[in-house]
Amino acid sequence: MKSLKPYQEFIRYITVITVLLLLLWWMEFRFLVIQSDYEIYLSFLAVFFLFFGIWVATKINVQKAKTIIIEKEILMPEKTFVLNETERQRRNISQRELEVLALMAQGMSNQEIADKLFVSLNTVKTHSAKLFEKLEVKRRTQAIETAKKLQLLPPTLA
Repeated sequence: MKSLKPYQEFIRYITVITVLLLLLWWMEFRFLVIQSDYEIYLSFLAVFFLFFGIWVATKINVQKAKTIIIEKEILMPEKTFVLNETERQRRNISQRELEVLALMAQGMSNQEIADKLFVSLNTVKTHSAKLFEKLEVKRRTQAIETAKKLQLLPPTLA
């Protein structure tokens, strides 16, 4: 004798449809149809297709998860940052220029740096120009990267 397992879902649907038909018969569906317009038919059809559509969507819409593994080297900063004082003195970088560099690394604009240090905008621009010259760079990003490599700034600045 064959197993009913492959037909189990089909048997469930037949059972549900049979129960619905018995329910309609019990409600004297003929009497309802005689007194009502075709909207009753349409509403039953709409409900049926609504549930049928939901069922089909759950069967079709299966999540296809794809895992992508990306290996990336993450440099962890040292627990205590020690300023490379010999490099600072060799490049003749003043304490104020170092402060301007640290604020640049935090992403501040020249005007924000000037406001924070209570100096004029031209003073900040002068410090920046001297820093670029001393670090032998042309842009802020290059200055920050070079300063981190020379240990004039911590590897990650919050």
